[in-house]
Amino acid sequence: MAEDVIIALDFSGAKETLEFLERFEGRKPFVKIGMELYYSEGPSIVREIKKRGHRIFLDLKLHDIPNTVMKAMKVLSSLDVDMCNVHAAGTRAMMEAALRGLTREDGTRPLLIAVTQLTSTDEKALHDELLITEPMDKTVMSYAANAKAAGLDGVVCSPLEAGKVHATCGNAFLTVTPGVRFADGDAGDQKRVTTPAKARELGSDYIVVGRPITAAADPCEAYERAVKEFLGE
Repeated sequence: MAEDVIIALDFSGAKETLEFLERFEGRKPFVKIGMELYYSEGPSIVREIKKRGHRIFLDLKLHDIPNTVMKAMKVLSSLDVDMCNVHAAGTRAMMEAALRGLTREDGTRPLLIAVTQLTSTDEKALHDELLITEPMDKTVMSYAANAKAAGLDGVVCSPLEAGKVHATCGNAFLTVTPGVRFADGDAGDQKRVTTPAKARELGSDYIVVGRPITAAADPCEAYERAVKEFLGE
């Protein structure tokens, strides 16, 4: 079920990021802070954007030994973000450790989702470079099932896989889907892409949209277009 559009804040610093967000007068879009912005500005940018009333998906894709990931998640949990993630390839043990680290003493925690396969990875790269012989769909479903078994709330996947993830893991298991472009836009470095309307039709719960909004001549208009196409508003 279509829940919301998440804007990927693909900027290198705080000034550009905050000036971008100030353009959304009266609206507080759900935003994603990725590696570039977080590594540039650190936790302070998370706190500032949260203070301004935005929901935040902190997209750092943790992937390490379970104990390291657990300790890192304890730190991220203190930032009061709404969603964060790990790589499902880290195994169930790592995902379970992440969940323990993320859960606060009062039992609350942000949503935790797992990356299945990056939307820049196609079937050829899966087989030839990662040496995974199973088809993409089967690989993604296996990763999703492992994430659910570990207690996670959902996965990051392509919109093309969202419906199958729900069929495998249930409708309550979230699908957060990058690889979304407008019909008249450029796919860029993404390989498995759809439009916002098609993502809704395929069962995406959240779509993550970066350059089609952030690089648009009118980002607010592009955001409203994405919301209208995905949510029907």
